[in-house]
Amino acid sequence: MIMYLQVFGGFVILIVAAEAMVRGAVVIADKMGISAMVIGMTVVAFGTSAPELMVSLQAALNGSSGLAIGNIVGSNIANVWLILGASCLITPILVKPDAMKRDILLLAGGTLLFSGFCLDGELNLIAGIVFLLVFCAFLAFSYFRETADPEVLKEHQEELEELEKGVPKSVPIAIGMTIVGILGLAFGADILVTGGSEIARSYGVSEEVIGLTLFAFGTSLPELAASVVAAYRGHPDVAIGNVIGSNIFNMLLVGGVVSMVAAIPVPPQVLNFDIWVMVVATAMLMPVLLGWMTLNRTYATIYFILYIGYVGAQAYGVERLMAAI
Repeated sequence: MIMYLQVFGGFVILIVAAEAMVRGAVVIADKMGISAMVIGMTVVAFGTSAPELMVSLQAALNGSSGLAIGNIVGSNIANVWLILGASCLITPILVKPDAMKRDILLLAGGTLLFSGFCLDGELNLIAGIVFLLVFCAFLAFSYFRETADPEVLKEHQEELEELEKGVPKSVPIAIGMTIVGILGLAFGADILVTGGSEIARSYGVSEEVIGLTLFAFGTSLPELAASVVAAYRGHPDVAIGNVIGSNIFNMLLVGGVVSMVAAIPVPPQVLNFDIWVMVVATAMLMPVLLGWMTLNRTYATIYFILYIGYVGAQAYGVERLMAAI
C-alpha cells in the first residue's frame, strides 16, 4: 500500500513543486529585467520538463537505469499519441510549416541522434555533451528567430502575465517559492522512484516498463494540461508546439544532463522495441508538421488506439508479444 501512496504522492508533489518553482522564478526573472521571450523559452519551458528531469536523474543516481531511460522514451511516445490525441479531440490542428522549419528539423534530427546513441547500448558522457550542445544551439536559434516575430513576443508576454497572477511581487517570497519548488521536485522524484521500483519488484516486471508507462504518463501531465487548455482556448498551434518542445527537451536536455551525471545502460527491450515505437510516433507527426495533413478527430482516435495498444503491449509483455508474432 505504501508504494502506491509513494507513487501517487510523488506525482502530486512533482506537479505542485514544478508550478511553484516556475511561478517564483518568473517573478524573480521579471524583477531582474529579463525579457518575457527569454523567460518563456527557459524558465517556463524548463518547468514543464522538470518532472521528467528530476525523475530520470534520481533514477539514474539510484542505479535504476531502466526507469531513467524508460521515462524519457515513454514520455515522448505519450506526448504524441496521448497528449496530441486529447488536444485534437477538442480542435483540429493545422500547422503552418514555414513557421516551424527549424523545430521540424530538430525534432527529427534529435530523435535520430538520441536513438543512434541508444543503439550503442549506453548513454554516456559523450552522448550527454553532444545532446546539451545541440540543445543550446536550439535555444539560440529559437531566440533569434522568435524575437523577430511580434506575435510570438505577444504570446510570451501574455503567458508571463498569466503565470504572475496570484503570486506576490515580493522577491523574498518568490525566492522562497523557487527554493521550495526545487526541494519539492527532489523529494517528489525520490519517493516516486522508490515507490515505482517497489511496484516493479512486487509485480515482477522490469523497471523500464514502469518508466515507459506509469512514470511517462505521470510526468507528462503538465504537458497534457497545457496542451488541452491551449486547444480549448483556440490555440492548437500552441498545443503542438508544447509537444514538440517537450520532446526536444526530454531527449536533449533531460537525456543530456542525466547522461553526464551517470552512464545509463539502455535495456534490451528499449533497444529492440520502445525506441522504434518512439521513432514511428515521431514519423507519424512529420506529415502534420510539414502541412501535408490536418490532425483531426479521426487521427486523434487512431493516436489513442495506438497508445492504448502500446500500453497493452507493455502490460502483456513485449518479449512474449514479439515471440508470439
